[in-house]
Amino acid sequence: MTDKTAAKKLFIKTYGCQMNVYDSQRMAEAMGAEGYVLTEDQSEADMVLLNTCHIREKAAEKLYSDLGRLKPLKAERPDLKIGVAGCVAQAEGAEIQRRMPLVDLVVGPQAYHRLPAMVRNGGGVDTEFPVEDKFDHLPRPAATRRAPAAFLTVQEGCDKFCAFCVVPYTRGAEVSRPVSRIMAEARDLVARGVREITLLGQNVNGWHGQGEDGEWGFGRLIRALAGIHGLDRIRYTTSHPNDMADDLIEAHRLEPKLMPYLHLPVQSGSDRILRAMNRKHTADEYLRLIDRIRAARPDIMLTSDFIVGFPGETDEDHAATLRLVEEVGFGTAFSFKYSPRPGTPAYDRAEVDSDIADARLQELQALLSRQQKAAQEGMVGRELGVLFEKPGRLPGQMVGKSDYLHAVFVDAPQAKPGDLVRVRITHSAPNSLAGELLG
Repeated sequence: MTDKTAAKKLFIKTYGCQMNVYDSQRMAEAMGAEGYVLTEDQSEADMVLLNTCHIREKAAEKLYSDLGRLKPLKAERPDLKIGVAGCVAQAEGAEIQRRMPLVDLVVGPQAYHRLPAMVRNGGGVDTEFPVEDKFDHLPRPAATRRAPAAFLTVQEGCDKFCAFCVVPYTRGAEVSRPVSRIMAEARDLVARGVREITLLGQNVNGWHGQGEDGEWGFGRLIRALAGIHGLDRIRYTTSHPNDMADDLIEAHRLEPKLMPYLHLPVQSGSDRILRAMNRKHTADEYLRLIDRIRAARPDIMLTSDFIVGFPGETDEDHAATLRLVEEVGFGTAFSFKYSPRPGTPAYDRAEVDSDIADARLQELQALLSRQQKAAQEGMVGRELGVLFEKPGRLPGQMVGKSDYLHAVFVDAPQAKPGDLVRVRITHSAPNSLAGELLG
């Protein structure tokens, strides 16, 4: 049983994307102001919060399955509070409580600043898109030491309305956070030990804001952040090809703190399928954009997203995707078989035969795996920067991220998390690298 004389304990399960990791941190800070402390033991929690993501297949089914597993805990401890947050909460709303009465509260991703008040008032459902900026109403984080790498949300929502995507319906229209607040949060993170910041947004490179010298684009924001003393690395995700503006490409050319890594989803190599997806770019436009990016930063590693078996996809469309992959040469990529999302334009379209889609996915993933292996093996012998994040599995071993976001294992018994070191890569494993400390 939980010790009721101690601080109340909060367990958060985070599903899916990096944005949700950031949101979970902010919700934990909001509940920290109410006397809650995080626990990794669900059984001892006074409150369990499931922060959901709607991007992956069968997201709602996974939520209801996890809620079913909480029933015995709730039966044993009726005072346990159970909350559902995130994009599935936004999409399902009151239906969650109707199907699962054990749930005390449901809060959407734009309303989680009201989570403490909901808890105080006994729960309920809040999936409104509030007029006020939720970030203005979240408590300032406690001045505690942070891990050396952190996320910082600069933009939310999406106006692209891709036919397969629920984000415009669960996260709302595109909103960019003000320059001053982004800079203040970044400085606060650096003051608490952060050396690498990943800027987050559903369409992050569409960010724009008012600076002291006029309207800023995303590249200008990156250059301003690079001026923060103690911030050594900057990354960003996720981007849309149509928002890779000249100032952002120029930032990749000129700013050494902007890491040589870019996740730029294309989804398909077929113009016909791209039109059906409402992507608003062609395969050739994507390839010409890649040429411009590589001209600015020749050593950049590119990653992407692909959807296989989108409604109407033919063998010729699939072959066009394979040709695009061959031409670009990705360091890694995420690929998925299309699955319909309720409420999206493609939801009712006739699906490709499942066996055919499976075979296409396997063929694409085999090609992407070969490219990933070649990219990693190409790192062997190179000297890279590595930011140590935590001890490795072996005594004296540390693990961190390379400039290219590879996990790198190094024998470094004197090192500690937060050290940024030079490493010579000696070995490539399936999903990581190994190296030796230099100097």
